[in-house]
Amino acid sequence: MSETAQTSAAPFAARTVAILIAVAVFSFGAIMVLAGWSPELRDRDRAGDHPFSTSAIGYNGIVQLLEAQGYPVEISRFKSNLNGHYGLMVLTLSTRGMHNSLEDYELQDDTLIVLPKWSGMIDWTNPSRLKDTDLASEESIASTLEALGIDAEVKRTDVPERISTPFGRLALKPDLQLQLLQSDDLTPIVRTRDGALLSQVSGRSIYILADPDLINTFGLAERENARFAMQMINFMRYSEDEPIIFDATLHGFTRSENLLQMMFDIPFLGVTLVALAAALLLGWAASIRFGPPARETRAIALGKQALADNSAGLVSMARRETRMAPGYLSLIRRRLARQIGAPRNLTEAQLSELLDRLGPENISGKTFSQIEAGLRAPAASREDLMHKARDLWRWRRDILRRSMNDPK
Repeated sequence: MSETAQTSAAPFAARTVAILIAVAVFSFGAIMVLAGWSPELRDRDRAGDHPFSTSAIGYNGIVQLLEAQGYPVEISRFKSNLNGHYGLMVLTLSTRGMHNSLEDYELQDDTLIVLPKWSGMIDWTNPSRLKDTDLASEESIASTLEALGIDAEVKRTDVPERISTPFGRLALKPDLQLQLLQSDDLTPIVRTRDGALLSQVSGRSIYILADPDLINTFGLAERENARFAMQMINFMRYSEDEPIIFDATLHGFTRSENLLQMMFDIPFLGVTLVALAAALLLGWAASIRFGPPARETRAIALGKQALADNSAGLVSMARRETRMAPGYLSLIRRRLARQIGAPRNLTEAQLSELLDRLGPENISGKTFSQIEAGLRAPAASREDLMHKARDLWRWRRDILRRSMNDPK
């Protein structure tokens, strides 16, 4: 194998290059997915009193029940929905890690507030379940209400056999005790003699459910509780098309719009697909060779053309082009003398006189002596040299065509 072939051989085989490119594209795509969707990949089914939880005190059961009944229900992870929303917003409160968020939150109309009742420890062998549960203190629940600007007292009593509601007398079955509210600032909707189970902030469409056992996963196992939950939701909605929104941001499940997710969401999905298709076409076009590979040329070319090019380059680098006029005139004079067969013993003046007799140039009408006068001294500039040399070349062409029928 020759030395040239060895140096021009590719360092990697085509198959190796294809594998490397595939690995690079896959790795880049994986990084983009992790960067844009890492919050989505987080395990949300962790035990607690939030809408994603399937534990006993969670509210994913009511979400699934509403979906099964054909209700437009969603779990919101956008904080912007807390400040303005269309539909019934359901806030499931907790006694832990929520106080600061509630102090910064301003209650909006069309909101159902579900108070906490239980606290528990997560079973780390199965994070979606609670290891142990206990009743939260009444003071901690009252403090949660105070963070919302609601002055009310929490009270727990024995569960009565039946409770009068706007939907009829129901045998509700919360766990252990019935949790109620007592407040002069709230209007009772469902009440017992000891307090309000469901109440409304006076003058606003903000509702408070005191006992979460009526809609959490554990409580929905009782038919009367599930019946009450559905009728309560219908009571608070204005129309069948009004969505039901369970907020998850207060529990730390937030989501923010980022550029990567927007690229694959409507209406930007079309632009992204077009850009990806264009990138694939460009990659395909770049991988195809148009014609045979170009051969490497010598560092120093050989032949007359190379000699002329190198000489012209040296003259140009030295900026001596304007001084080439007398030399060019002498070269053309000698060539013309040979071409017309002029005697060799003629002086320059005699040869110039002889060339003048051949006639002027067709376009400008200049004779050889007139053109010669402009080329005896260095030109004023490169452009001036080009004009004078062009006049001499045209005169020579016309004379040879007339006198010798030269095809040049």
